[in-house]
Amino acid sequence: MSISRILTQLLLGISLVIFLGCSSGNDTSETSDATSDTESTSSRSPDSSNPDATKKAESSDRTDDSEEPFVLGDLVEPFDPPALTEIESQVTWNDMPIKDSYELLKDRQASETPMASVEEALDLKNTDGEQNRKILSAMGRLPAATSEIDLDATWNRHTAGDVKSTNPMMMSSSAEFDVAGLTGFGLFGFDWTFEPFASTDTVISWQTSQNGLYDKVTMRNDLTWSDGTLITAHDVEFSYKVIMSSLVPVPAVRSGTEQLKYVKAYDDQTVVFFHKESLATNVWNINFPIIAKHVYENTISEDPTLEQSDAHAKLDADPVTGGPYVLVKRERGQEIELERRPSYYTFKGKEVRDKPHFKKVRFRIIEDPNTSLLALKRGDIEELQLTPEQWQTQTENEDFYDNNTKVYDIEWVYFYFGWNCDTVFFEDRRVRQAMGYAFDHQEMLAEHRYNMDQPCTGIFHYTSRWAPEVSPEPLLQDLDRAETLLEEAGWTDSDGDGVLDKDINGTRVPFEFSILVSQRQDRIDICNLLRENLENIGIICNVRPMEFTVLQDRARKHQFQAAFAGWGTGTDPDTSENLWTTKAIDQGRNYVKYSNTEVDALFEKGKRELDPEERRKIYQKIHLLLWEDQPYTWLFFRNAYFGFNKSLRGYNFSARGPYNYGPGEGAIFKPAVAF
Repeated sequence: MSISRILTQLLLGISLVIFLGCSSGNDTSETSDATSDTESTSSRSPDSSNPDATKKAESSDRTDDSEEPFVLGDLVEPFDPPALTEIESQVTWNDMPIKDSYELLKDRQASETPMASVEEALDLKNTDGEQNRKILSAMGRLPAATSEIDLDATWNRHTAGDVKSTNPMMMSSSAEFDVAGLTGFGLFGFDWTFEPFASTDTVISWQTSQNGLYDKVTMRNDLTWSDGTLITAHDVEFSYKVIMSSLVPVPAVRSGTEQLKYVKAYDDQTVVFFHKESLATNVWNINFPIIAKHVYENTISEDPTLEQSDAHAKLDADPVTGGPYVLVKRERGQEIELERRPSYYTFKGKEVRDKPHFKKVRFRIIEDPNTSLLALKRGDIEELQLTPEQWQTQTENEDFYDNNTKVYDIEWVYFYFGWNCDTVFFEDRRVRQAMGYAFDHQEMLAEHRYNMDQPCTGIFHYTSRWAPEVSPEPLLQDLDRAETLLEEAGWTDSDGDGVLDKDINGTRVPFEFSILVSQRQDRIDICNLLRENLENIGIICNVRPMEFTVLQDRARKHQFQAAFAGWGTGTDPDTSENLWTTKAIDQGRNYVKYSNTEVDALFEKGKRELDPEERRKIYQKIHLLLWEDQPYTWLFFRNAYFGFNKSLRGYNFSARGPYNYGPGEGAIFKPAVAF
């Protein structure tokens, strides 16, 4: 498995998920489609007209005028790592798996018989499950030999939003994950069942101590950054200390990494990860983004934000990469172009890793879904995550099938209305429950999702082993129940003006709030449905579309009352503590400021429980507690619907979406003319 693809997967794992903002041909993460455009305001919105109606949250981010001195790794507790010989004399090691996921997929496909030939598959119209299975079976096959790949090809990809940062430490949108998946460096990955391993591309050996307190990795000595400098264990140690620096604004990446006691490079190839205790999550905690020490060690003290200084702005525009591709062109809001770098797959004139399948990968930035679909039909882009409407009504004719085909599969991505629990509107659980009963879920699924998605009943997909044995029943609209809950919480129409209100500290506050949403029309339409539903019970909801980067920033700083967004599920259930624990309010992605001491305690227990079945029960209970508290109104699980140009082959899916295997772009390739 390529180090770049490892990076994409590991980042989605360690930070649980990505805040879905940009359309992607990748995982986790819509790893993905939630936003765009300009912010609108409402003169009646309490966050602007009635400052007493909404509790304020302070941002702890460093600003330009901060005088706090930078100390690398100041969050690391004092520790004097022992000599390696001392560790070796005291520890019994267990060998851990080192694999190539491309080869794993080859092995799996060797026992599978294609349901159709490529030619037959490309003649099919994807009108039912049987046709879909045939197309996936044929088009996901790997080439029998490298000679069957057009290694001079360009892959024209799509993203719905621009990249804010090319630094892997700073990524949070799916567009950034997609780019980092081609340019970044990592040591570990996992297969389609989420079983972790070290990559043959980067690692010689990986060992874990029997007591669970040490991991030792021996790296390959033929790894280079794009500027020619060797990639070493010292880069790994440095990156850990960067993450564990209080002034570096990477709380999501820090979640999990902070569980480590220390990371020590003993020489250029040997790095030891010290654990505070033996945890079920240790195998994931060692998996964090790696940046070049020689590039950042002289710049980070002047600008711990990694983005504000001239030096870091220059690095963002022309990053030093450790993966198969380098950035060669970047037009803001339009295009990002990457080019294969020979120094990734060759060392001292010898090919040491598989050559990436594409000479160039070009991302076209197109926010509007309709414009994106036209670009796919013209061949300007060669992949697109389709909306249900596009799948059902705009891709069934020859103008689509002339150049493309389409496939779908299960993806563990859910969408929700998030309620800021630190506001007077949503601090009461009964109000949050009322929001769920007020919303017309059936109309949303039928009219806005075209009956192509399943209702969401919590944080784990029903096919996940972490989901409860008996899932909660999907919510149905019940306005009477909603009104009863609101009245119990003190929201009544005291003055008869048709709008619910409540006395708060001697001031009558009308129930009027704003919900933030991306500029995508299909997302706005769902929020407008909420607005219409709430009008029926005396609540004013102002729908405020805005650009994704603005929405993301507002969410991170808790500067919102409600928001529509989505998450993709992480590799391990513990990663969701980044969303739900009290500590994640300031140190993670608990944007809605939800706090429940029982949930906090269960997450702590879950990471320490080594028995798989007992651990499973812990996260099932967390799922049910969150469902009862309703910090989100969970809406739907979005399946992965994709259109692909007929020239592409090798696309495969997992529960995280189109799962890519192999160098950079994964298993996806374009066939040579002779193929």
